[in-house]
Amino acid sequence: MTFRQLQRKNKELSREECINILENEKRGVLSVIGDDGYPYGMPMNHLYGDDGNIYFHCGRSGHRLDSLEKCNKVSFCVCDKGAELEGKWALEFRSVIAFGTVEVIDDADTVVNISEKLCRKFTDDEAYIKKEIDCFAHETLILRLTPEHICGKRVVEE
Repeated sequence: MTFRQLQRKNKELSREECINILENEKRGVLSVIGDDGYPYGMPMNHLYGDDGNIYFHCGRSGHRLDSLEKCNKVSFCVCDKGAELEGKWALEFRSVIAFGTVEVIDDADTVVNISEKLCRKFTDDEAYIKKEIDCFAHETLILRLTPEHICGKRVVEE
């Protein structure tokens, strides 16, 4: 598959900048091909793994899983928080889009491992993390997005 290139090359982020955003931002929007071909995008927290894959957690049923069963091609978009430009109303921010395929993982050890890492993006409260894992890991699946293409750009709202 050939993915489209950015038209405005001067706005393009380097691979390192894209990875930095994926590693450090906590949330993005995962989009699947939903019912009747309509896009279905949902905000999700994520983990950029050491293996270059992007991981999510989800429940064991629902629109997202039904959609992935029909077509496992997705896109995932993340924006950083942006920064105000001095003396202007506009923000400058960076965004990344990853295109790839998703595999659903039901292995208990992987669910716990990824879920713990996801929790640690938000808190270092070990009691909270243990409680979340103990209460919900058995109801959780992991989605592994294997990126085929990652691109990013810098946007100035003017």
